[in-house]
Amino acid sequence: MGSWRLYATVAAGGFRRYATYRAATFAGVFTNTVFGVILVYTYLALWDEKPHLGGYDQAQAVTYVWLGQCLYSTLALQGGGAEKDVIERIRTGEIAVDLYRPADLQLWWLASDLGRSLFQLLGRGVIPFVFGALFFPMALPADVTSWAALFVALLLAMVVSFGIRYLAALSVFWLMDGMGIMQAVMITGVFCSGIVFPLNAFPGALGDLVRALPWAAQLQVPADVLMGETDPLGAYAFQATWAVVLLGAGRLLQSAATRRVVVQGG
Repeated sequence: MGSWRLYATVAAGGFRRYATYRAATFAGVFTNTVFGVILVYTYLALWDEKPHLGGYDQAQAVTYVWLGQCLYSTLALQGGGAEKDVIERIRTGEIAVDLYRPADLQLWWLASDLGRSLFQLLGRGVIPFVFGALFFPMALPADVTSWAALFVALLLAMVVSFGIRYLAALSVFWLMDGMGIMQAVMITGVFCSGIVFPLNAFPGALGDLVRALPWAAQLQVPADVLMGETDPLGAYAFQATWAVVLLGAGRLLQSAATRRVVVQGG
């Protein structure tokens, strides 16, 4: 119980940390809203030419856009979460202090990132989503059960997102610099998460591949859960499987890294 209280405190600290950046939050809300409007009109034009593309009608396509803008920072689809701190602490050698703490390194940063994600969802994600619902036709459920199902999918998406970024951050134990790996995370996150274009609309074998990768658990799966396009239990199983795989891989890589710890400067 004491350990869980510790990680709950770390999560609360992550929430409060990002809540202090009010100007950045306001700018993010504005940016996500503007990009949402641009994407919506692009999607509407595309769906006029290709009705039911990817199995979505226009209202569902619009819903997908605004959910994506809601989750863009929540899930750090292009980076910008706890992995930044992990990379910097590895680079400077401060990670040695973290390893001496009476806490699990992976759980510590997972808790911190979940706190960040929750703030970004409430502080930066909700307003663009509500704006979209007010000014554009969206396929939103009327029952509480569907929204509760979405919330569970979002929690699992947060864990999957952390798992991907934590693995990338740990690579800096060997690379000694995070610039290249974070560029790769950014590009892969944009393409494979479906933030620009729904993964359901990807053709053939490429579509099958991207929908099987962990990035699909971040946006595509929650969107389909929200709009009733998939069975929630099957969606949760897909997300939970990737969460376990990624966290397990992170645990193994962390163990290997801490056995050979190389702290720059000695």
